[in-house]
Amino acid sequence: MDRKRSPPPPSSATKITRTASSRGSGSIILEKYQLGRLLGRGSFAKVYQATLLVDNSDVAIKVIDKATTVDAAMEPRIVREVSAMRRLDHHPNILKLHEVMATRTKIYLVMELATGGELFAKLSRQRRFSESTARRYFHQIVSALLFCHQNGIAHRDIKPQNLLLDNKGSLKITDFGLSALPEQKLDGLIYTACGTPAYTAPEVVYRKGYDGSKADAWSCGVLLYVFLVGCIPFDDSNLANMYRAIHRRVFEFPPWVSKPAKNIIFRLLDPNPKSRLSLEELIKLPWFKKSFSQESLASYEQQFSDQSKYLSRINAFDIISMSSGLDLSGLFELEMNRKEMRFTSISQVEEIEEKVVKIGGELGFRIERGKGGGIGLVKGRVLLMVVILEVARELWLVEVKVDGGGGGGDLQWEELKLGLNDIVLSWHNEPLPG
Repeated sequence: MDRKRSPPPPSSATKITRTASSRGSGSIILEKYQLGRLLGRGSFAKVYQATLLVDNSDVAIKVIDKATTVDAAMEPRIVREVSAMRRLDHHPNILKLHEVMATRTKIYLVMELATGGELFAKLSRQRRFSESTARRYFHQIVSALLFCHQNGIAHRDIKPQNLLLDNKGSLKITDFGLSALPEQKLDGLIYTACGTPAYTAPEVVYRKGYDGSKADAWSCGVLLYVFLVGCIPFDDSNLANMYRAIHRRVFEFPPWVSKPAKNIIFRLLDPNPKSRLSLEELIKLPWFKKSFSQESLASYEQQFSDQSKYLSRINAFDIISMSSGLDLSGLFELEMNRKEMRFTSISQVEEIEEKVVKIGGELGFRIERGKGGGIGLVKGRVLLMVVILEVARELWLVEVKVDGGGGGGDLQWEELKLGLNDIVLSWHNEPLPG
């Protein structure tokens, strides 16, 4: 495993080379590269296979159209992405960035071409990997992430779609658009919430400081589960229920996953980052240290007949898990509803309940306790239910909603919001006018 620290970049500032224009409207760009077939597209860019005209070598070029996708604040973010890739240029399992160029309308990131495509596509075809194959890819991912962390960078969006394969089958980590650089940290911690929901550590949504390397370790736990099982461990389409399952570590292992692999996944998927298995601890474990070449490749052909119940669990959250990395600040911003409002809180449950009862009484509601632990606020013929859900360690989601189809226009939403405001970490949706 190559864990040697790379030398710092020549300059702390990453310079974007600018050209006067892109001549012509054909496939030759900047008089240097000829664009070929489209390899993929995302929310902000398209990626093409291209040829360097000087020596006919193949590269990949990410084309970002500034006119349609880049606002005034976007270019500094692209510069930070470029800076991360250049600092990590010396690791064999991190995609190399060759060159960055820009015109008035477009930005071009010229990168190493990974001809093997996305690991996600291979995983989709095979449905799951044998343990030996999963370990082989896992070795390379962990090696690359340790290198990132030694250089002060957290990736924060590790998932199969951001893992590419070269022509020899070696893995390449890509897409550092959501990475955190050392200069973005305060006291060694990161305070921005981003990632892909199915792979993101629970502490990332707290809006409090977190350790980026421990967040990446969580993503590795999800990834290893996906490699071995063929689906994500937490797949409830209701995000509140999903985070409650995450906090309690409620997920299943199929019978074919070995006990050592189960132990590693369980320790990586610890909702408490302080006790979560770190990557430095992981590489010392016997399961991880076992060489791919020491195992029988016959396991690669093993039968999949007993895995149907895991592979059939496809729902809305599986679709979310396949989405691009995103800002998770509004993770609980579900469909707006005039009959409910929702907020997160880090107050104690007793404090939240006491506040709800106090404000409800002041606004003329009669207080009723539900059998399931919820609080009912009754006014006239309408029942307003208040439910407190534990979605992560020391993080609570509070739902205030009209029960039984009653109207919500006369329920003093603004007064309720104002009264509850001092226990609110963040509001996540608010009722529309009745």
